[in-house]
Amino acid sequence: MAKRIRLKKGLNLRLAGEAEKRREQLPTKGLYGIRPDDFYGFKPQVSVREGDEVSAGSALFASKADERIKVVSPVSGRVHEVVRRYRRKVEVIVVEAAEKQEFKKFDASKATTREGALGLLLESGLFALMRQRPYDVVPNPDDSPKGIFVSAFNKMPLEADFSFVVAGQEADFKTGIATLGLIAPVYLGISPEQEKEAFAQGLAAEVTVFDGPNPSGNASVQINHTAPLAKGETAWTIGAEEVLFIGRLVNTGKVDQSRTIAFAGSEVVAPRYLDVLPGQNLSEISKGLKTDVKVRLIGGNPLTGIKVGPTDYLPSHATCLSAIPEGDDKDELLGWIAPRLNDYSQSRSYLSWLQRGKAYRLDARVKGGERHIIMSGEYDRVLPMDIYANYLIKAIITGDIDRMEQLGIYEVAPEDFAVAEFVDSSKLELQRIVREGLDMLRKEMS
Repeated sequence: MAKRIRLKKGLNLRLAGEAEKRREQLPTKGLYGIRPDDFYGFKPQVSVREGDEVSAGSALFASKADERIKVVSPVSGRVHEVVRRYRRKVEVIVVEAAEKQEFKKFDASKATTREGALGLLLESGLFALMRQRPYDVVPNPDDSPKGIFVSAFNKMPLEADFSFVVAGQEADFKTGIATLGLIAPVYLGISPEQEKEAFAQGLAAEVTVFDGPNPSGNASVQINHTAPLAKGETAWTIGAEEVLFIGRLVNTGKVDQSRTIAFAGSEVVAPRYLDVLPGQNLSEISKGLKTDVKVRLIGGNPLTGIKVGPTDYLPSHATCLSAIPEGDDKDELLGWIAPRLNDYSQSRSYLSWLQRGKAYRLDARVKGGERHIIMSGEYDRVLPMDIYANYLIKAIITGDIDRMEQLGIYEVAPEDFAVAEFVDSSKLELQRIVREGLDMLRKEMS
C-alpha cells in the first residue's frame, strides 16, 4: 500500500480556460528551436553547423565540462540556423524538419545494469532532461544520488493532467521507471485521484500519495517530506512525461520526444491538448488565440512559465502552453476600491471570495510596485516545506551564504516559490531571487 502524506499549506488557483480532454496531433514539419538555457547548469558546446543533416536523436550541443552530457534533436532534418547573441552566447539552434522522419538507433539491450542504463541515457541525450537538488541544474553523472524523484501530477493552474497524457502509454512509463531504478531508488509522487490508475500499479518505485493544495505536486516538496537532503547529499528529478521518453527508448531503441501538452487559458479559442515535440515553432499554434485583446503567451503555466512570442519555440520542458490577457491596456474606474467580483484575492479583500469554485480570468499585471518585505508569514502559509521562507529570501538578498545553508536552500528550486510570489504583498520576484541564490551558492562551492 502506498504511503500517504497530507499537506495543508498551499493555494489552489483556478483560472479560466482549462484544456478540454481531447487531443490534436500536430504534423511534424517546419522549424524546431532548442534553447541551451532550457538545460540549466552547463555551458554548451555546439556539435553541428548550419546546413548539417541530423537525425532525431543526433547531438546538437554538449556540455563543455563533460562531453557525455548532450542535448539531441527532436526531429530529423537540416540545421537551419545557430542563433548567437551577446558575447556569442548560443541562443537557439534551429532545425528544419524533413518530410520523412529518421531516427538514430541506440542499443537499448545494455540497459540491464546501472552503468548500462546511465550510459544509454547519456548517449541518447535524455540524461540532460534530469535536474538535481541542490542547485536545480543538470546533474553530474558521476554522482550517486539519494534517489530519483518523479511527480506524476502538477497542481499549477492550467497544467496538463498526466493521467490523461499517459493513457495508452502505461507500458512505456513502467519501463522508464524500471530503467531509472537501475541507477538509483525511484520515488514516485501521485495524487489521491491517481492512486488506482493503471500507470501507478506494479511499479519498481516507492509510491507516495500527496494530498494537498498547490505546490504539493512539486518535486522539492515531495523530497522534503519523503527523503530530506542533508548537506553533501544529492537527489535527481525528472518530469513524468520525460519518463515516457526513457521507456520508449528502451522499448524501441529510438529517441521519441513527442509529448502531449495543454494549450489552455482564457485567451485560447478552443483549449485542448496538443501532441507536439520540444522546440515546436508556435506560429501555427498561436493562430488559435483570441484577437480582441492583447495576449500574454506563456511557455508553461502562468506561475512558472516564461514569456514567449507567437513565432517563438516551445520550451523543451514545457507541459503547458498558456495564454492570459496582458492587461496593460486597461483603464479601471476606482482601482482597488472597486468590489472586483471577477478578480481573485487570497486575503479575501474582494467580494469574489464568496463565489467558491469560480474560474478567474486574470491578467499579467503585477498591480503594485516593489516595496519592503512585509514579515506577515504569507510565504509560509503557502509553502509546505520545513523551511523559513521569509528568512531564506532575506538571506539570499543579503548574500549571506551561511544563513542560506542553514535555512534550507539545498532543497528548493525557483518553482517552489511560485505560489508565494503570487500572493506576495511585497511584489518581489521570488523565483528570480531564489535562482540567483542557488547560482551564488553553486559558484561558492565549486
